[in-house]
Amino acid sequence: MRTAVFGGGCFWCTEAVFQMLKGVSKVESGYAGGKMENPSYEAVSSGNTGHAEVIRVTYDPAIISYEDLLTVFFGSHDPTTPNRQGADVGEQYRSVILYGTEKERATAEHVAREIQESLKDGSRVVTQIIQLGKFFPAEDYHQNYFKENTSAPYCQLIIEPKIEKVKKRFAELVK
Repeated sequence: MRTAVFGGGCFWCTEAVFQMLKGVSKVESGYAGGKMENPSYEAVSSGNTGHAEVIRVTYDPAIISYEDLLTVFFGSHDPTTPNRQGADVGEQYRSVILYGTEKERATAEHVAREIQESLKDGSRVVTQIIQLGKFFPAEDYHQNYFKENTSAPYCQLIIEPKIEKVKKRFAELVK
């Protein structure tokens, strides 16, 4: 088993997307990419910690590759908007890949270049590709948020359409 860490806006959305992929055994919401030790949701939400809302994905590389995870990552959020995903604004919602190995870094840079080359509207991929320092798990009430709160308006209006989009676009990777 291996792990990968991604930030693509609100971790509730990103967590729900990756939980439905074949080969993924665990997805944990958390914080990474900043300087503050043991950040809280309130601290990260202030935008002053440098941390992003991220997920840590535990996956089986014999079933799903790191490159496939990156493809879903880039396809499930807008990697061209700096410090923003939809109505969520601030550096805590930035697009970021936190690599653990040089091979992951090279793969992430390669996939990001391919995405950039495919853009025909003049926009630029702004996804940060940085080395993972520490991952700090988010508070318990953030874990499995979509599964535990499917009737919440945010889940129905924001997360559910994203899940449906990913199911259609990446059907071969979905459980």
